[in-house]
Amino acid sequence: MNLCWALKSKKAQIYYMFRYQILIEYVGTNFRGWQIQKKGKTVQGILQDEISKLLKEKVTIFGAGRLDVGVHAKEQSAHFDCRNKIIKFDKFLKSINHFLNKDGVAILKIKKRSNNFHARFSAKMRVYNYVIINRVSGPVLDENRGWHIMKNLDLKLMRKSAKKLIGTMDFSTFRKSSCRAKSPIKTIKVVKIKYKKNKIEIEFRSKSFLQQQVRSMVGCLKYVGEKKWTLKKFVNVINSKKRSLCAPPAPSQGLYLTRVIY
Repeated sequence: MNLCWALKSKKAQIYYMFRYQILIEYVGTNFRGWQIQKKGKTVQGILQDEISKLLKEKVTIFGAGRLDVGVHAKEQSAHFDCRNKIIKFDKFLKSINHFLNKDGVAILKIKKRSNNFHARFSAKMRVYNYVIINRVSGPVLDENRGWHIMKNLDLKLMRKSAKKLIGTMDFSTFRKSSCRAKSPIKTIKVVKIKYKKNKIEIEFRSKSFLQQQVRSMVGCLKYVGEKKWTLKKFVNVINSKKRSLCAPPAPSQGLYLTRVIY
């Protein structure tokens, strides 16, 4: 619980602040990303507005990651502070989701946290999944839920290439020019590729990622799967640290923030 003060009518007022973590599921298709923008609908913006209305006080939402336009979340993590203590979590979830669901957003869970917890800075691992629909026919049920690729991809070669991404290294090749990270050096713990019924799912695990890193890595793995690149070419592109040599990034509609581990 935080202890905050505010000056009002020349008299100090003391507020006890409660911190809550929320886990959020949403479809990114109709949003301009997670973070509040000057124009356009964002997930952070909708959450702040609706939670503020429900609690009858202004709250600020802090997310674990700033997802790009069109990216989905199976379990985005965020936190907020408020003066009004939330007693009944089930009632809160039912009430808030009544307003959020129409926009393709749902709060799955709410937890009471200490003021030492921070949705972004306390995270130990972030898990992203990228979905490729690998078949001739375009997706109907999964429209805007994956990257449709008609050409049959070589999974064996993609898996060999994926192993080259694991470890601590300079990922400048996969870094968008507007990335604000202090260093291009990151540590990827896991890269797994699964296949089931014409659907390829690639899982990435790291404490943090560079802007557009996952989508850029998937774009390069796709080139390998199509045999436009050899394994040697893939490794050379990584080692070059040159963004200009990177394959076009995979589209955002196939990317999911699956879980944030604390």
